[in-house]
This record gives sequence, structure tokens and C-alpha cells, in this order.
Amino acid sequence: MKKSTYSSVFIALLVGLVFTSCVSSKKFNASEARADKLQIENERTLSQLNESNALVIKTKEEKEAIKKEYASIQKDLMQLSSESKMTIRDQAERLKSLQDMMQAQTDRTENLRNSIANALMNYKSDELNVYQKDGKVYVSLSEKLLFKSGSDVVDPKGKEALKTLATVLNTSKDFTVAIEGHTDDVPIKTQRFKDNWDLSTARASSIVRILTIDNGFDAARITASGRGEFHPLNPNSTTEERAENRRTEIILSPDLQEIYKLLYSDK
Repeated sequence: MKKSTYSSVFIALLVGLVFTSCVSSKKFNASEARADKLQIENERTLSQLNESNALVIKTKEEKEAIKKEYASIQKDLMQLSSESKMTIRDQAERLKSLQDMMQAQTDRTENLRNSIANALMNYKSDELNVYQKDGKVYVSLSEKLLFKSGSDVVDPKGKEALKTLATVLNTSKDFTVAIEGHTDDVPIKTQRFKDNWDLSTARASSIVRILTIDNGFDAARITASGRGEFHPLNPNSTTEERAENRRTEIILSPDLQEIYKLLYSDK
């Protein structure tokens, strides 16, 4: 009876030990699984934290870089603004100087026109005409005043008019002079002149010689050219129109060197 009882107790203890062992093993496994999960979550959290820290650092660096770039841009804009104001001021001063010079030149041109017109006022309108155009002074002398038909020899009355003109021109040092000969469209062919080109050029050259050699005008400031019949005042339809086209024009142009220097100066 005792032996049977001991056996029962032993079996009960053994079952309890096994049961307890099973329970402990399950708990251990569960705890181990939980620990692994916590480890993984901890590593994930640590990784996210590191990424967040790196992002914060990167954001700070980018912010600092942006601040530096902004400061640099501001500096450049301030410098540009300062330079722009200087340029505008310089341009305003240059424009004022240019306006003053142009006005002074306009006044000189107007005074020259008046002086020439007053000096030649005794000549008739069909002999010569003084006018202003495109900033230049034109003295248009008719063939009637200067030449016989088909000739480049200046008549005495024409020489007297040119002498009076030279007296005015010699007092005006800031003008250059161009002499242009013009004819009508009636062809000419003589032993001396092959065509109207020849005649118009020869007439212009004759006037240049009278102004320079006979009356002392500066030869470096004068040129001669012939335009033939190709720049008429009128259509050459009538005798009167052809007579008006046969002329010699003395064109006085202001010296614009100082104005050009001001326009294209880098200062």
C-alpha cells in the first residue's frame, strides 16, 4: 500500500516537474521572441533617429549655404545698384554735355548761314540761294552766275561772289567744305568734256582753285566732286527746270569730332 502511494506521489511530482518545465520553456521562448522584437524595434528607432539627426544637420548646412548665397546676392545687387546709379549719373552728365555741344553747333551753323546770306545779299535769287538743311549750310550758285554754257571757266561776276564767300569761310574754322557740280540731262560731248560727269567735276574743281589758291581757304578742309545730271532739283521737263538743275553747290558741314568723341568715349 505504501509502495503504491510512493509511486503515485512520484508520478505526480514527475508530471508536475514536466508541466512546470514546459511552462517555463514557453515563457522563455515568448520572452526571447519579445526581446528579439524589441531589439529590432530599437535598431529601427535608432536608425530613424540617426536619419533624423543627419537630416537636421543637412538642413542646417543647407540653411547656412542659402544664407551665405543670399548674402552674396544681396552684396552683388547692392554693388550693381551702386554702379548703375553711377552709370545713370554719368550718362545724364554726358547727355547734358552733348545737348550743350549740339546746341552750340546749331547756333554756329545758324550764325554762319546768316553771315553768308548777308554777305551775298546783293545777288539775285536766280543767281544764288543760301539755305540750311540737315544741319548743313548750302550755297547754291547757278550756272548763270558762274559759267558760260559747256564751260568750266568761272566768269568775273562769279569770281567776285566766291571771293565774298571765301571772306566769310576764312573766319569759320570748324566747318568743312564740299563743292558739288551738277548739270541738266542734256548730253555733252566736246573735245574737252566726254560727258556731264566730266563737266560737273571740272566746274567743281575750278571753284576749289578759286577759293583756295586765289582766296586763301584751307585746302585741307575742302573737296570737289561732280554729280553730273543724276541729282536734279527738277524733272528737266522745261527750259527753266533744266536751268535750275545746272548749278554748283557749296556745302558747309560742321566739324563733329568733339561730339563723336563724347558719344563714343568710355569715360
